[in-house]
Amino acid sequence: MLFRTHFASFIVCAASILLAQPLCAQLSTPQSTDLAAIPALKNAGLRTYRFTVEYNDANSIGQIVRRQRVTGNYTRGFPNGEVQWNNVAIADADGPAAPFAALEKRAFMEGFRYRDDLPGTMAPDFFKSFPPAAVLERNLVWDTGMFEWFGQHYLDKLRLNEPFHTGADQDVEMPGIGNFRNHDVVLEWLGRGRHNGQDCALIEYRAFLNPVDIAMSGMAMHARSDYWGQIWISLANRQIEYATIYEEVTGEMTLPGQTAAQPVSVFRIGRFEPVAAQ
Repeated sequence: MLFRTHFASFIVCAASILLAQPLCAQLSTPQSTDLAAIPALKNAGLRTYRFTVEYNDANSIGQIVRRQRVTGNYTRGFPNGEVQWNNVAIADADGPAAPFAALEKRAFMEGFRYRDDLPGTMAPDFFKSFPPAAVLERNLVWDTGMFEWFGQHYLDKLRLNEPFHTGADQDVEMPGIGNFRNHDVVLEWLGRGRHNGQDCALIEYRAFLNPVDIAMSGMAMHARSDYWGQIWISLANRQIEYATIYEEVTGEMTLPGQTAAQPVSVFRIGRFEPVAAQ
């Protein structure tokens, strides 16, 4: 999403094993050129999504040296706009093809519940129950917050095939981690299609050339993030039917106890999809 980092393997972009699935229906051109007529968000009970993200650390010529897979269940529809995480786990693997090790569950995220409010997740004490180095886990929260934010707050402003700029050079302070600057976030409504049996609006988001500065636990990094993806929004109830995130981070990192910076190249891809409707 908009904010990324990891300690020795920074964290913020995509994969040699593509997890994203192809578009399940040919896009069509809507009769209307705006989305203002879509009904307000409707919550008919709880809805659970599975979020899977793969991170690939690579060298300067694209050879993968390490991979990480993060998974978790995200449930929305609780009272007062709250959402909840369960079954969050991480697995590591060396090189481009080695099998992943056993999943390591993140007990501190089991039942983690909060109000769905993307700006609120940047508060200094929001992650007070998280270990300081749990950056991938923070990314789950920020990424899903971005999907919800982009999918709900701008639909009435989007026009078919017309890029919409949500802001330029906006600094985001990540408490205890560093600073991320969104250079230029662009949303674009690409058309209409079907996903999970639902008529959907397909929204593309993209933001390139975003400066990232990280300072945590003796590590410093100066890098650039490029991220993009798609969000499928139901035309019947505004629920997210599918979403993807891709991100690439390149730059330099200085590890604790070292004076010379080393290159950083991380590419990730994630998919977000419903697994249960209760």
